[in-house]
Amino acid sequence: MNAARTSEKSDRALINNPQARREVARSQANREELTERIAGAIAHDGVIEPLKGLFFYRTSFPSECLHSVSIPSFCVIAQGSKEVLLGSDRYQYDPMHYLLGTVELPIASRILEATQEKPYLGLRLDLDSTLVGSVIVEAGYPSAQRGVSVKAIDVSPLDTDLLDATVRLVRLLDSPAEAPVLVPLIKREIIYRLLVGAQGNRLRQIAILGGHTHHIAKAVDRLRKDFNQPLRIEDVAQELGMSVSGFHHHFKSVTAMSPLQFQKQLRLQEARRLMLGQNLDASSAAYQVGYDDASHFNREYKRLFGNPPMRDVERLRKAARETANSV
Repeated sequence: MNAARTSEKSDRALINNPQARREVARSQANREELTERIAGAIAHDGVIEPLKGLFFYRTSFPSECLHSVSIPSFCVIAQGSKEVLLGSDRYQYDPMHYLLGTVELPIASRILEATQEKPYLGLRLDLDSTLVGSVIVEAGYPSAQRGVSVKAIDVSPLDTDLLDATVRLVRLLDSPAEAPVLVPLIKREIIYRLLVGAQGNRLRQIAILGGHTHHIAKAVDRLRKDFNQPLRIEDVAQELGMSVSGFHHHFKSVTAMSPLQFQKQLRLQEARRLMLGQNLDASSAAYQVGYDDASHFNREYKRLFGNPPMRDVERLRKAARETANSV
């Protein structure tokens, strides 16, 4: 009853506020246009990159968890919904929300809502740290608070102005003569609106030197480059000028994983890629990513992906063949 009364009050407030009505109508129109433009640009399930750093996604069926490495990006859904898993944290979003990621991390994600009649449609805009830093300086933003760790991924409501800028960026696909001039300007506007929005501090922590998040970003970069090498936490912490316990704490605050868990996911994802892309057997793939014990590799692989290595790879190949035959 209370919820019904609250809804009635909200509806009355909307009716009595012309500005609010216009904002709602503009957002709805923008969501519909974004859906139409992405659907028109990508007619079949898959991924395309119509502009450098801008990706469109289309999927006609809900998916199982797919493992990958995220990159700093701004993600919007035009139709459907999606879930992203970072360590033990779950983030779900839809056309009313956006996801912002600011560090390269091993993640799992799955499409929750998608049908052939109403496929999942989404976009990803990669964020260049130099451009982000430039906008921060130009906007006159102060440095982020030192000594604070900020989670590298989060979901927030997609406000009218941020959605509007996103649609204007996509609209430029139909204006190739104007795109070279206007695309950089609209990208800067999107970054600015992210900075002044709910996740501004997250973006500033990653882009500005200082604070523990910057140190963790450096550690993440090192672990990604040397994922197949033995990991000595003491050495990494010392390089960053942090205690071992402090490094562990701040690393998990940002990535939702311990350094060892992070390295393990990178190793297993790379092993999966090697078996799929280069036809390596499980033992060879395990050795290449840093495992000395094949049985230990098999156990950890099954724990992450749900099946032993070769059975998992064969399942993925079969699914790929079925998808190819159905197109």
